Amino acid sequence: MASRNIKETKVYKKSFALAMDIFKISETFPKEEIYSLTNQIRRSSRSVCICLGEAYRKKKYPAHFIAKITDSDMENSETGVWLDFALACKYINDEKHKKLLSQNEEIGRMLNHMINNPERY
Repeated sequence: MASRNIKETKVYKKSFALAMDIFKISETFPKEEIYSLTNQIRRSSRSVCICLGEAYRKKKYPAHFIAKITDSDMENSETGVWLDFALACKYINDEKHKKLLSQNEEIGRMLNHMINNPERY
């Protein structure tokens, strides 16, 4: 059965938790990154949840719902790339990168399921 409130869904809860984890780790990034990597990774990770919220307001219109979930998936993919940059710049270690990327990929699979099965949501 489809959830009435996006905040009740597993994908929203996982996306929100990842965005908060990223916020916490990004507080340790160098100050010179505030307007680039720090801002971008925070923005993209939060946008996953924002787009999900917008999608749920469009559930009545399947094409719009799918479009917004696709936007959420795009933001999630962007977050994964920023995590790669954070690792390459040595702002996070390999263990933290693997953990965060694993969460990111799980969210991506969930979003993909929503895109392919909108009637279930």
